[in-house]
Amino acid sequence: MALAVLNLISQPRFPSGQVVMTACVDGLIRQGRLNPAPYLRRHLHGDWGDLSADDRQLNDAALKSGEDRLFSSYQVTPGLKLWIITEWDRSVTTLLLPSEY
Repeated sequence: MALAVLNLISQPRFPSGQVVMTACVDGLIRQGRLNPAPYLRRHLHGDWGDLSADDRQLNDAALKSGEDRLFSSYQVTPGLKLWIITEWDRSVTTLLLPSEY
């Protein structure tokens, strides 16, 4: 029974669709300056990162309705912030830097 509960807890709350990243994010990964896996996992499990309470509520409402995008922001290092956006139809999840929006 415990394994079944653990499996349910580890399941994403929504599908990622195709996961894509910008050239800058790809470059940071290739340089070893960014490992996006833990942030993507957090996003897919509904941990929206460094957002205001209002933005968190918008995400939670979008998650329930399935009618709007999902947005997360993570402060990776003092000088590096990662944004993750899943489209409203859950077809694509994009990893990007704020400067690329």
